[in-house]
Amino acid sequence: MKRKKEVYLDNNATTRIDERVIEPMVEIMKESYGNPSSVYQVGQKSKRVIEEARELISGLLGTKSREIMFTSGGTESNNYAIRGIVQAMEKKGKHIVSSNIEHSSVKNTLEDLEDKGWEVTYLRADSKGIVSIDELKKVLRPDTVLITVMHSNNEIGSLQPIQEIGEIAREREIYFHVDAVQSIGKVRIDLENIDTLTFASHKFYGPKGVGGLYIKGGTKLDKLITGGQQERNRRAGTENIAGIFGMAKALEITLSNMYEEMSNEKELRDLMEKEMSAQIDGVTFNGDMEKRLGNTSSITLEGVEAESLLLSLDMRGIAVSAGSACASSTLTPSHVLGAIGLTKSQAKGTIRVSLGRYTTKDDIEYFVENLKEVVKIEREMSIF
Repeated sequence: MKRKKEVYLDNNATTRIDERVIEPMVEIMKESYGNPSSVYQVGQKSKRVIEEARELISGLLGTKSREIMFTSGGTESNNYAIRGIVQAMEKKGKHIVSSNIEHSSVKNTLEDLEDKGWEVTYLRADSKGIVSIDELKKVLRPDTVLITVMHSNNEIGSLQPIQEIGEIAREREIYFHVDAVQSIGKVRIDLENIDTLTFASHKFYGPKGVGGLYIKGGTKLDKLITGGQQERNRRAGTENIAGIFGMAKALEITLSNMYEEMSNEKELRDLMEKEMSAQIDGVTFNGDMEKRLGNTSSITLEGVEAESLLLSLDMRGIAVSAGSACASSTLTPSHVLGAIGLTKSQAKGTIRVSLGRYTTKDDIEYFVENLKEVVKIEREMSIF
C-alpha cells in the first residue's frame, strides 16, 4: 500500500509538543535567561516565571503552590517520593506495599531498596490489571510506612482504585504515593488522600525533561539531591525555566479541554478495536475494558512477534509500541503482561496503541488496514 503521512500512535510513550507551548517557551528562553537564584533583576525575572508557573499548576491541580516541586520528569519524581519518604520514616519501619505492575521507575527503585534492607509486599493485579483492596488490607503491618500504587497503567491503561487505597492509607496513618504520569490530563484525580503524586510534562504535550511532584503539606521527605537551596531547599540545581513554563502552559491547555479530548480519543479507540475484531482473526484486548484510559489499547495478536510487527508498521509510517517505551528496547517480555496472566508467547505478540490529541479517524483507518496486511504477512512467514 502507498505510504501515507506518518501516523503516530504511541502517545503513552510521549506526546508531540503543542505549538501553542513552543512559541511562548522561545520567548522565555530569550527574555528570562538569568539565574533564578541571583538577587539582581535579570535573575529575579526568571524566578518570577517559575513561581507564576507553580501558581498556575497548583491552581489547576487544586493544591497549594508550596506543595509543587519541579523535577526532571516522572522517573526522578517517583524516585524522590519513594526514597524520600522511606528514608525519612526509617525509624518507624521498613515495610513498603506496592503492586506487581508498576512502571520501571517504581519497580526498579523498590528492588534497589530491597537490596538495601527494606521489605516490599507486591499486590497481585488480577487478569484485568486491577489490585485487590481486600489483599491490601491483609498485607498492611504496623511497620508499613508507604503504599505506592500507580493510578493508570502505562501499558494496558487499567485504572487503580486510588481513592479507596488513599482512604485506607489515611486511616492507618501510612503515606500514599501515586504515580500519575499517565493520568494527568486524561482523568480527574482527587488529591485529598494522596501524600505524593508524580507528573511529567511530555505526557500532556509539553517539553521533555521536566516534571513535577505534588507533596502534601507536612509530608516527611528526605532530600535526594544536595547542593543549593532551590525548590524550598528540597531539590538542588538550577531550574529549567523554559521547561517549567512550558509544562504549566501545556497543562493549562490540556485540562481546559480534557473531557472533550478524551471523549474523542475513546471514540476513535473503540472504533479501532471494533474494526480490528471484525477484520483480523486471533485478536485479544488486555486490561479492564471499562476502567481504563480512554486512549489506550493493549492488543495481543495470535501468531505474530510484536518486534517484527513494529518494524513492518514503521516501514509504512506507523508508530506503535510493544509496551512501555522504557522497556521496549529489550527482548524481555513485559512484566505487566506476565502479571495479568499472559504467557511469554502471548506477551511477545502484544502491541500497545495509544491515541492522542492529533489522532484522526483517517489515521485509525490507515492503521487497521495496514495492520491487517502486516499480520497476514507475518503469519504466513511465521515458524509457529
